[in-house]
Amino acid sequence: MDNGFKKNVELILELDYGKSIKEASKVELYNAVSKAAMKLLDKDWGLKSNKKKVCYLSMEFLVGRMIYSNLYNMGLLNQFVELMTEHNIDIRIFEDIEDAALGNGGLGRLAACFLDSGATHGIVLNGYGIRYKYGLFKQEFEEGFQRELPDDWQRFGDPWSIRREEEKIRVDFKDQSVWAVPYDMPVIGYGKKTVNTLRLWQSEPIEAFNFELFNNQQYDEAVKNKNEAEAISSLLYPNDSMDEGKKLRIKQEYFFTSATLQDVIKKYKEKYDKDFSSFSKEYIFQLNDTHPVLAIPELIRLLVEKEGLTFAKALRIAKEVFAYTNHTIMAEALEKWNVSLVEEVIPQVYKYIVELNDELIKELTLFGVVSSEEQKKYLIIDDDTIHMARIAIFVSRSINGVARLHTEILKNDALHEWYQLYPNRFNNKTNGITQRRWLALANMELAGFITDKIGSSWTTDLDLLKKLENFADDQAVIKQFDEIKQIKKRQLADYIHKHEDVKINPDFIFDIQIKRLHEYKRQLLNAFSILYIYYGLKDGSITEFNPTVFIFGAKAAPGYYRAKAIIKYINEIAEMIAADSEVNDKLQVVFVTNYNVSYAEKLIPAADVSEQISTAGTEASGTGNMKFMLNGAVTLGTYDGANVEIVEQAGIENNYIFGARVEDIEKIKDTYDPVEIYRNDLRIKRVIDTLIDGTFDDKGTGMFKELYDSLLKGTDWHRPDQYYLLQDFISYCEAKLQVNKDYSDLMTFRKKCFINTANAGKFSSDRTIKDYAREIWN
Repeated sequence: MDNGFKKNVELILELDYGKSIKEASKVELYNAVSKAAMKLLDKDWGLKSNKKKVCYLSMEFLVGRMIYSNLYNMGLLNQFVELMTEHNIDIRIFEDIEDAALGNGGLGRLAACFLDSGATHGIVLNGYGIRYKYGLFKQEFEEGFQRELPDDWQRFGDPWSIRREEEKIRVDFKDQSVWAVPYDMPVIGYGKKTVNTLRLWQSEPIEAFNFELFNNQQYDEAVKNKNEAEAISSLLYPNDSMDEGKKLRIKQEYFFTSATLQDVIKKYKEKYDKDFSSFSKEYIFQLNDTHPVLAIPELIRLLVEKEGLTFAKALRIAKEVFAYTNHTIMAEALEKWNVSLVEEVIPQVYKYIVELNDELIKELTLFGVVSSEEQKKYLIIDDDTIHMARIAIFVSRSINGVARLHTEILKNDALHEWYQLYPNRFNNKTNGITQRRWLALANMELAGFITDKIGSSWTTDLDLLKKLENFADDQAVIKQFDEIKQIKKRQLADYIHKHEDVKINPDFIFDIQIKRLHEYKRQLLNAFSILYIYYGLKDGSITEFNPTVFIFGAKAAPGYYRAKAIIKYINEIAEMIAADSEVNDKLQVVFVTNYNVSYAEKLIPAADVSEQISTAGTEASGTGNMKFMLNGAVTLGTYDGANVEIVEQAGIENNYIFGARVEDIEKIKDTYDPVEIYRNDLRIKRVIDTLIDGTFDDKGTGMFKELYDSLLKGTDWHRPDQYYLLQDFISYCEAKLQVNKDYSDLMTFRKKCFINTANAGKFSSDRTIKDYAREIWN
């Protein structure tokens, strides 16, 4: 099909840069290819549609690098490959272009997968968030310590965004007003079925900045205003350990939700004027976690103050149009704000939060919850604190968890009192991933193999992978599957050599843990298990060990001291093992730097073993586990999050589950004593003591001693070993050694991997998004 794409690339290079393809720099070529693709979109893509529109409100959209997935979904990838091949240019030329890292982890990546699936299946699902100037920081290691550098993701240009100056919106705070200027990115469905929009708001000063017109005093004032305005959309998650950071965070959350709602109301009125009776037929707002919950009181405020509705009517509309996704049972992630901070930043919204609290008390009384003691656990405003999740639950039409186990914990424990009030609002929507990015693009070799066996319809219907099971006993097919895994392992080894200057042997088992660095995800437990194996190899208690490389990728939040200590500790272990000639031909540890979506696209297809080892009951779902499964890795994990559903689909016999389950932890949580385990098991003691006995050097920071104390002494804010590392330690090491032993029979092991791929159909975000559309959005 000739749609002029190749010709357009050459034309744009000529017009914009006066260069041919051969002469163009990487950045010039990137911009030309992106612009040529954008030219082929229908002129009127954007936020116009006669269908019901879902507005997906999220602080994070971790879209990664756009160019390859957009070319793929538009059907242009083959033409791009032809064009590059004709000019002897490597098709991976754009791998150094920055990811749009406008997110921290699973929450933002899920949002990106959902947008892809919505567009592919014709659902009008538009994303709304913030166009951060700097994405999640770039990570470097210096003597094993994490160092953060600014991530200027726009330095190569941003050809996939269109600035819509004429649609800017004014947002007012108590002490400041700013413009919210929208930048629209097309969200292109596979086969270009639907083109939805990701609208990201950029904060800019109200006064145009022209230093020639100012005297000195006015100039200083203008600079201050400009800086304060731009700060709102400058950084993803500013450090909120101090009040100034908290205020900035509140500003960010209000900024993008207010701009979005004003924008939506304006578009609605163009069609219906002042009649808001059809608002819930036109729009629904899905709140991706608690960060966008200020949208609820803000919508009520706008309807009352700007559109003349009564509070009762505005509240009724809000209850029809909001739906809330809960992503965590962690108390620290269910946002709470001090009343005085909210009053200092957005007093006009605070008064509606007070009214919502009053309405809630009335409703509780109707439900028979009358004593102030009983009401206390529901109150939106309690002890000078505003509970954002409680606003979301009170006003939303739907509250969903993101894996079956997570939803059951919400209903039976974390939000039990609310579930008793509103049982019909609670539902589960197990997360998913888009197979177009995470298989078709990230693993073209495996994608081609699957298409060869069952046809190509799996790209939009992942359930069809089940047909692969017909080949599970065909040794030639499993051998072919294994050969693809070896190709991906060699590619990753080359990539790591280039990026980390570390050589790894592609014949080793690749055991990979990549995710945000957090104590509950238990990277520290993984580190301890590696030391257990190291000492076992040294003293001869572990024999017949298949050589293994343990690969980590993770960023620790800049203010998260303990997470940074874990990174340093793992890097110390890596260094010690690398220097030990007795074991380094059997054991290796690599912590890759600046882990992001694009790095994940290299790591996941190469994995033999997927580490999913969070404490049971802490990981809401996980989506990395699904990506590994789809690409043919076995899960070594706890019975937590979506791991539960993964082993249901692929069989517990094809994965490696260890450790305490939720019900086990429930039984021991009041009597658990990690010190007793530490004293009575010399294998555990030997490993834990490396934190304090001089085996490793934390350069006098005291970081390792603090980790040691967190496990055996606890602190004033948590009990010792709050994530049960010592409880699960031996069970985990045994499971790890079982994986290693089973790998000796490579074809039987690879068949387990194959069966995982064949049963990954449930975990497509296409399925998830259709469930949302049918059961929440109508």
